[in-house]
Amino acid sequence: MKQPLTPASLAPPFGQYSHGMKADARGVLLTSGQLGVSSDGSVPDDAGEQARICFESIAAILREGGLSMANIVRLNAFVTDRRYMPAYMKARDEALADCPVKPASTLVIVSGFSRLEFMVEVEATAVY
Repeated sequence: MKQPLTPASLAPPFGQYSHGMKADARGVLLTSGQLGVSSDGSVPDDAGEQARICFESIAAILREGGLSMANIVRLNAFVTDRRYMPAYMKARDEALADCPVKPASTLVIVSGFSRLEFMVEVEATAVY
């Protein structure tokens, strides 16, 4: 069974997708790429703050699916400039500070996202 996860605490998806998907038969929860947009629709002009929002959104999706950050086995992250890497990595390290086992992680530099103000996007794969 597939269970779409779209926490009420997050801004609605930008298109026809769910913020997360829990696949009970497989024991996997996948999040869509989360952008640094607050629930009120505002977007900070700081990469670190955007990354923090990304991780808060991922945590909300995981909670909605009955999981926590400790269930993450893989993170894929994207930034639009190398200079945003330290701020992203700081936010990632803070978000995973209480996780006894750190997930696999990939960070890719991309040319941009759907809106110019976005600097960071993060997606997660969790198991249960």
